[in-house]
Amino acid sequence: MKPMEIEGAWIDAPRMHADDRGGLHEWFREGDFRTATGRDLRLSQANCSVSRRGTLRGIHLADVPPGQGKYVKCVRGAVLDVVVDVRVGSPGFGRWELVRLDDEDHRGVFLSEGLGHGLLALTDDATVIYICSEGYNPAREHGVHPLDPELGIAWPAGVEPLLSPKDAAAPTLAEARDRGMLPSYEECLAFYASRSYP
Repeated sequence: MKPMEIEGAWIDAPRMHADDRGGLHEWFREGDFRTATGRDLRLSQANCSVSRRGTLRGIHLADVPPGQGKYVKCVRGAVLDVVVDVRVGSPGFGRWELVRLDDEDHRGVFLSEGLGHGLLALTDDATVIYICSEGYNPAREHGVHPLDPELGIAWPAGVEPLLSPKDAAAPTLAEARDRGMLPSYEECLAFYASRSYP
């Protein structure tokens, strides 16, 4: 696992073992995860989403504590996964990073609690699985509009975004900050320290 440019996010590029029968890769190893991140990933919920081309999910986040850390992997097709630093007071506030996840390279992304997450399906039947550190709780969930022009995520041209009504109605990053919907950087750092492996 390698750290991304956004603090608190990592990319996992597993080694593939392939022959004429197919392939095998280890997509999560607790020891490697702990060594890279300095913490354990508690499994509280596992999700699977299937999306048609153009589906744009996010930008989603949860209140910290406890937030919702996510390990995300695409097992069929391809998506552009985005991590957004929405932690108020972070040196990287408003910064985003795109990663292609697909069923060829089999990369995964881990994002710590307090970071925003979204994805754009590049293929039909794009299938994404998530390991989540906390279960979904709608009372603690928030969103930022993924097409916020000030955020300026470089979604690819030629893919018409399909948003849910909830995501289409989400506030901009500035509006979410002004409404107190975003976690603070300091709270997130304290939470990460409480989850660190001794």
